[in-house]
Amino acid sequence: MLKQGSALDRYFKISERGSDFSREIRGGFATFFAMSYIVVLNPLILSGPDSSGATLGFPAVAAVTAFVAGILTILMGAWAKHPFALATGLGVNAFVAVTVATNPGLTWPDMMGLVVLSGVTMLILVLTGFRTAVFKAVPEGLKTAIVVGIGLFIALIGLVNAGFVRRIPDVAGTTVPVGLGFDGKLVGWPTLVFVFGLILTIALVVRKVKGAILIGIVASTVLSVILEFTLHIGPSFDGKTYNPAGWSLVAPKFSEWAAPDLSLIGKANPFGAFEHLGFVAATLLAFVILLSIFFDAMGTMVGLATEAGTIDKDGNIPNVDRVLQVDALGAILGGGASVSSNQIYVESGAGIGEGARTGLASIVTGLLFLVAMFFTPLINLVPFEAVAPALVIVGFMMVSQVGKIDWQDLGIAIPAFLTFTLMPFTYSIANGLGAGFITFVLIRTFQGRAREVHPLMWAVAAAFLLFFGIGPIEAALGLH
Repeated sequence: MLKQGSALDRYFKISERGSDFSREIRGGFATFFAMSYIVVLNPLILSGPDSSGATLGFPAVAAVTAFVAGILTILMGAWAKHPFALATGLGVNAFVAVTVATNPGLTWPDMMGLVVLSGVTMLILVLTGFRTAVFKAVPEGLKTAIVVGIGLFIALIGLVNAGFVRRIPDVAGTTVPVGLGFDGKLVGWPTLVFVFGLILTIALVVRKVKGAILIGIVASTVLSVILEFTLHIGPSFDGKTYNPAGWSLVAPKFSEWAAPDLSLIGKANPFGAFEHLGFVAATLLAFVILLSIFFDAMGTMVGLATEAGTIDKDGNIPNVDRVLQVDALGAILGGGASVSSNQIYVESGAGIGEGARTGLASIVTGLLFLVAMFFTPLINLVPFEAVAPALVIVGFMMVSQVGKIDWQDLGIAIPAFLTFTLMPFTYSIANGLGAGFITFVLIRTFQGRAREVHPLMWAVAAAFLLFFGIGPIEAALGLH
């Protein structure tokens, strides 16, 4: 057992942050279970052919996704000393996949090269202090709104992953976008697993049981395995047919050992997109990627640090420069390894909810990712439905910060509202931030208080206006 005052304790400030060795270990496991799905999901998202007909390959993407996530998460823990885990970002990888699929002039190496360039640009912005300065320029009310928005977002992710909330097919354009279960009804044993896990986790949290979130995940996983092995439920989509009563993406099963294929590392071509698309088109694509990774990480780390209690009364995060440096490396290494930009995961909140407060938890999570690269029973054994209750509970914990927002100051209240509603409604942290920043600048101007707005907030608002207007700009330039 870790001794208070030992070298390891002092390095990670474990006792100082009110944690202990067992909490950090439990938190590291909880975070891994909460985000390990990316090793299965990322290859599916990046599975399509490029303009040359080449594909990245499922086994290679899975192996490199786990490898890069492991290295970066360990680096975050050892260097920045925060319980923040990194892996391929879902927003950027989807953008990359769609762009490659719809642009006949692009190959996978070309697009991944743009991700690398965005990461290099990001690292320069961090090293010059610009990115940290932007973070400090954001008003406290908006930082609180970011925490609340991420809480709502992470809860929605859990509900959707569990199949409790689903998108409604909308051929006629007359229905609401989401609804309860399938056709308005909860269906399937997997949904029952989610409900069981949620009730169990709530009971454990209310009773203040140590390890409540991790116990909930493990218990739900055991129930999932029993149901799958006895009833043979199968996944919700097997590549051909859709089964609304099936498991969401991962049907619990034991996997066999397979040697990792790391052949994708070093295949990116940083300047290929400029050769095939031209300078303007390639620059616009890189700009969209840059803005997304710039603000997603900022919002996520504010939310997670607040939940962990490591953010001070002035809204500053210890070692924030190091956190942002590792995040920038996430884009460089992720793009260079052809698995898209890696970023801080909101699912790290599962580990924080379990008690993790330091980088030791991240090292545990990172090591588990490296193990998963060789042998993946933990990943394929834990379905979304078993992890989703943890995300819902963590979402609740983060949304509880909403009372700190000054609702009497409309210059903060309205931007805060737009920030935390658009994050879940658009499934994007960056979109919520953009709406909040732009409206904050506008309302302060309408109030005759424009001088109170930090100059960097004006610059960020202008950048977001360009970000939101990228579609019309591309159309005007004939790039569609």
